[in-house]
Amino acid sequence: MSEKLQKVLARAGLGSRRQMEEWIAAGRVTVNGQAAGLGDRVAESDQIEVDGRPLEREQAAPEQKVLLYYKPTGEVTSRADDQHRPLVFDNLPALENGRWIAVGRLDVNTSGLLLFTTDGELANRLMHPSSRIEREYAVRVLGEVTPEMILRLQEGVELEDGRARFERIEQLTEGAANEWFRVQLREGRKREVRRLWESQGVKVSRLIRIRFGPVELPRAMKRGEMKLLSPGKLRGLYQRVGLEYRAPEPSRRPSPHGRPQAKRRQAPARRSRRTS
Repeated sequence: MSEKLQKVLARAGLGSRRQMEEWIAAGRVTVNGQAAGLGDRVAESDQIEVDGRPLEREQAAPEQKVLLYYKPTGEVTSRADDQHRPLVFDNLPALENGRWIAVGRLDVNTSGLLLFTTDGELANRLMHPSSRIEREYAVRVLGEVTPEMILRLQEGVELEDGRARFERIEQLTEGAANEWFRVQLREGRKREVRRLWESQGVKVSRLIRIRFGPVELPRAMKRGEMKLLSPGKLRGLYQRVGLEYRAPEPSRRPSPHGRPQAKRRQAPARRSRRTS
């Protein structure tokens, strides 16, 4: 049975399907010694190389992980930057297998929830327009916002790359020069939230992504902090896009002598007279 080459590469944790298509087009991938082409399909027996290095099939299924990162402003969602600005990948934890793949982007002046995963197929499903994953933002707007403007933004306005709209707009503050709103949309076009507001003659002075699909930015998280998504929430995220979640098998911590340690029985906890 054969599969699309970019799907196999994405499942190996090398990047999203779109990134793998770019690698194939750039000539970085070969199959059985021949340069691969877009649309190629591969079987289990085919020998795949990326940048001259064989793709080991046993490495083609890294542990499924999703990392939540509270991106600060000033960081670039890229692996390299000509201006030498800080990158979101700079401080991510190292992986034994695969690599972190960013699920979409946040521009340099936007902070908030950014997801990374080791699963290229999950990244592809989450970013694909057909999945219609909700993105929710807290946005501070400079300028007067009228009910007519809000109605237009919900009905849809024409941008340079097509019609766009907010699914929902909720006003959070009132009576200040900078009003806060919570907005929701189901697309990930470049600077879409900012461009929608700017189409109404107002300016976004602060933008924070607070939710991506079923994953919310924890209130206790601070800028620059990160945490792994729990197995329960991870399973729900996979179900949201119609993929199967493989729970990792429990591993035993090795003893100093190289043999698995027996599970210790814990003594009953003593009751304390102290009260909280």
